[in-house]
Amino acid sequence: MLHDDLIARAKAWLAEDPDTETRDELAELIDAEDVAELSARFSGTLQFGTAGLRGGLGAGPMRMNRAVVIRAAAGLAAYLNAKGHQNGLVVIGYDARHKSADFAQDTAAVMTGAGLRAAVLPRPLPTPVLAYAIRHLGAVAGVEVTASHNPPRDNGYKVYFGGGSQIVPPADAEIAAEIDAIHSLNDVPRPDTGWETLDDSVLDAYLARTDAVLAPGSPRTARTVYTALHGVGKNVLLAAFARAGFPPPALVTEQADPDPDFPTVAFPNPEEPGAMDLAFAKARETNPDLIIANDPDADRCAVAVADTTGWRMLRGDEVGALLATHLVARGAHGTFAESIVSSSLLGRIAEKAGLPYEETLTGFKWIARVEGLRYGYEEALGYCVDPDGVRDKDGITAALLITELASTLKEEGRTLLDLLDDIAVEHGLHATDQLSVRVEDLSLIADAMRRLREQPPTRLAGLPITRAEDLTEGTDRLPPTDGLRYTLDGARVIVRPSGTEPKLKCYLEVVVPVATHADLPAAHAKATDLLARIKRDLSTAAGI
Repeated sequence: MLHDDLIARAKAWLAEDPDTETRDELAELIDAEDVAELSARFSGTLQFGTAGLRGGLGAGPMRMNRAVVIRAAAGLAAYLNAKGHQNGLVVIGYDARHKSADFAQDTAAVMTGAGLRAAVLPRPLPTPVLAYAIRHLGAVAGVEVTASHNPPRDNGYKVYFGGGSQIVPPADAEIAAEIDAIHSLNDVPRPDTGWETLDDSVLDAYLARTDAVLAPGSPRTARTVYTALHGVGKNVLLAAFARAGFPPPALVTEQADPDPDFPTVAFPNPEEPGAMDLAFAKARETNPDLIIANDPDADRCAVAVADTTGWRMLRGDEVGALLATHLVARGAHGTFAESIVSSSLLGRIAEKAGLPYEETLTGFKWIARVEGLRYGYEEALGYCVDPDGVRDKDGITAALLITELASTLKEEGRTLLDLLDDIAVEHGLHATDQLSVRVEDLSLIADAMRRLREQPPTRLAGLPITRAEDLTEGTDRLPPTDGLRYTLDGARVIVRPSGTEPKLKCYLEVVVPVATHADLPAAHAKATDLLARIKRDLSTAAGI
């Protein structure tokens, strides 16, 4: 009986699927009576949340495909109409992944059929261009089709509202309810025409806005190596650098142009082992001042520098502190903000500068909503350095600002590492690390979180846990989220499931006081030892 019901549901889905590729895929599974695979595809529906949708491409309601996207777009359109945005403009952007252009066109068709106006960016472009376009064009909402730095067979669907920042609760649940109310794709009007394909004027306006990131007359001499990691960042970053007057970056040619198969990397994420190897090789050839990398949709920015042992990636928290220090030196006003998983160093920098500081839940959907925001960052290589232009993380403008800082230091005969040493002496060495576990079975993540809640550790690396918080209960400053926070004497740990990938993420920070520059080597050694021991003990406690 269960087998018959599964086949019946698959056949019903097949009858409505508008994509010949996924129809053929599903028909093969039905003909083969592949119960295991069909069960995986039809065990539920891909859930729409504050990260929108993200998942592997394929047929069925648990995969990313045109049928799922059309339902999501129809739910969003119904939500917008219910909120009084009839005839409002929805801007749609997309990256260069498999099916992204199809998903963008389907979204435009659904919006048009629902009585809204739709405008699609002219070609695959960085996500921050879409975030900028929403504000620039006065749209009521925006959609970006992207899976950011996920594996090649994934795709995703991010939704923004009119202010140019991503959706937050309860909008996600309200849109999900509208999606669930759609009985059949045949009920969703999808005209063949009626939407606008934008020209390059929006991109030109975005590039003109990047002028606001840099200080007039600042040094522009730093030489860079740049990799787009097979994504869409290259042309926009090169145009922004040329406009600013920086030397043209030396390109990692093997990764310069969009390729949805990401052939040179296992995961197209600068933080993943091996992803930066070709950039390091290019740097050894050209001896630049720094390496810049964007993730595939160019909303993140990674930075690497040369040290005594070769080239190394800076941690996202290190770049976050460098940019904050640079903005303070330039006389920035406004609130500095970061997510709870990022280094507490930003709070110390803001306090010393007399600037307001806010801590938010994970994700730029929260950081972007901080009142009076001047600068926001998250440890996962996300930086918002021009919130009046892009109310989201932006890997292009972050690259401009870090290269300006490197140029300023270069004129003084100094480097980014020299400035990091100065920051450590002034505020204490804030060293961070991450324990990240990717799983096939999501129940392993739930088991680890339950184990930590039922048998919480009392010490990590020999340090007593002075405060343990279950963030599902929320705090006086934060809404509820699935996470745990442990405060130790001179250390902090946060454990949470990833919102976009099948990962359990544990964020570790230790703070070691530093009296003088001469004390830095010992401080680094102590921090490295503490982080390793905390990671080991936490892994044992969580059973991962």
